[in-house]
Amino acid sequence: MTRRHCRRHGIPFTTSFHTRFPDYLSSRFHVPQSWVWAAMARFHNAGAGIMVATNSLARELEQRGFDKIMPWTRGVDTTLFCPREVSRFGEGPVFLYVGRIAIEKNIEAFLDLNLPGRKVVVGSGPQLEILKVRYPNVTFTGKMLGEELAQCYASADVFVMPSKTETFGIVILEAMAAGLPVAAYPVTGPIDLVSHGVTGVLSEDLGKAAHQALKLNRDKIRTKALEYSWENAARLFLANIETALFARQGRRVPKRRLRLSRRHAHAKPKF
Repeated sequence: MTRRHCRRHGIPFTTSFHTRFPDYLSSRFHVPQSWVWAAMARFHNAGAGIMVATNSLARELEQRGFDKIMPWTRGVDTTLFCPREVSRFGEGPVFLYVGRIAIEKNIEAFLDLNLPGRKVVVGSGPQLEILKVRYPNVTFTGKMLGEELAQCYASADVFVMPSKTETFGIVILEAMAAGLPVAAYPVTGPIDLVSHGVTGVLSEDLGKAAHQALKLNRDKIRTKALEYSWENAARLFLANIETALFARQGRRVPKRRLRLSRRHAHAKPKF
């Protein structure tokens, strides 16, 4: 159902802000950032709430005139994505990227790094064939799903996140669930998910971050990822919908703190 239909029939609706397109559109099409942000704020503020995945993004959006911010984290299948004895790419260290192969993902910042071992890129997109030619020593697997994707994570030593435009990065959680340390820039998304020096390394020097991430304890990384269950994500989503309904009816939302389940945080990994 479209926003127009919702407004016509008096049905409350919420939106989700999950990609930093204003920055990308501004640089790509030479449009003033202020125009793009203003247009997006007008669109999102028309709803009963804006679901945002991270605290840092929520603070930025509030400063840019967005209102009715609602927290909504993501979940990951920690049964599928888990540590396992598998080696799809041979001897390491293996530095892995998973995601869409497109210019806004800044993948070349990873591919240009001077790293030991090998680099692996999992995914498809408009830049795939171009990068294959430009970086013949990199392993490009194409798109992977399910068990094959889980094996790719488990076969790597470090997950490298070169993007500076993500607002969350579900692939970070998938990697962490497999016990994989993360190397990333200190930007929105990684700074909210990665505990520096524990589950990954955040640095403006991505190569330095990748080298240092090799030293991290993979068991601790797995334990942290278990906090991001699908159950917790679903409970937050339902709480946001309830808030939107109360607001539409002009009623005050009951003051209570949503207690998210933590039982998965201590669950033993399934190998």
